[in-house]
Amino acid sequence: MVLAAVVPAVFIWRSAVGQQPVIDTFSVIIFTLAFSTPITLGALSGTFSERSGVVNIAIEGMMLSGAYFGALFTKITGEIWIGFLAAIVVGGLLALFHGALSIYFRVDQIISGTVINIFAFGLTSFLHSLTKKTADATPSKLPSISFKVENTSFTLGFVTILGIVAIFVGHYVLFKTRWGLRTRAVGENPKAADTAGINVFKVRYINVVISGMLAGTAGTYFSLQGLGGFTEGMTVGTGFIALAAMIFGNWNPLNAWGAALIFGLCITADSLLQSWYGNITWLHTITQAIPYVVTIVVVAGVIGRSRPPAAVGTPYTKQ
Repeated sequence: MVLAAVVPAVFIWRSAVGQQPVIDTFSVIIFTLAFSTPITLGALSGTFSERSGVVNIAIEGMMLSGAYFGALFTKITGEIWIGFLAAIVVGGLLALFHGALSIYFRVDQIISGTVINIFAFGLTSFLHSLTKKTADATPSKLPSISFKVENTSFTLGFVTILGIVAIFVGHYVLFKTRWGLRTRAVGENPKAADTAGINVFKVRYINVVISGMLAGTAGTYFSLQGLGGFTEGMTVGTGFIALAAMIFGNWNPLNAWGAALIFGLCITADSLLQSWYGNITWLHTITQAIPYVVTIVVVAGVIGRSRPPAAVGTPYTKQ
């Protein structure tokens, strides 16, 4: 925990006292927003699903599938927006499958999510081996907004901006709308919600599909905004880090975004410290491990103190 806190702290201090403090500070902010994007969308994905009472650890698999099919359809059609929509649809379809297993057939939700993760990794690896030249690179990337600070250009990608907007919209939906009230009611006490006339199964299905669509959108960050193509296993556990951010944020979108920014800062440390001090092997090894160390710390230290929705993970049987 100390290491996870000290390295980003030194990193921020370095940006503030460097030869170009304004540029370095803006670099930290922009890189943090960018690197936190898939974690932000993944945390929001998990929040929608678990607020309705369904555990979704399949975010990683949905994210990876979104990355692959987004790149594949972009290359095949030459239209990046078709690839973007394909990623969202694929995420939603996997979520629909997860919903069918966990809601209708009442399969253990952890097992269902694990099956989807394994299936997604195997499927994308197999298809990538068949379509390697097709999905390796896309003809274009999603649009972005560019601006200059002291003659230095900075860029915010479309998915990053969408992720920030989605957090505020998601928070409003969950806590300020009738749908959000029903979602939280189903996640806390499905029997009481059913008695009040709320269709528990419908609410859960819809929220799980929303969760999958958000996870698929997160996948486009890797293949359509960042790399501009697909590589095997390119999400590298980001879906699980997103779950840690969701838990750290206590199933609240705004709080989860704050946690995602912390993880994003840790990832930023690895990138910018190398540009400042060169490719020092031991430093690179430490900074690469920080996000995963922080994830372990969060899960070990926060999960017992946080309060999840009361009925999360519990299948509902209509009386």
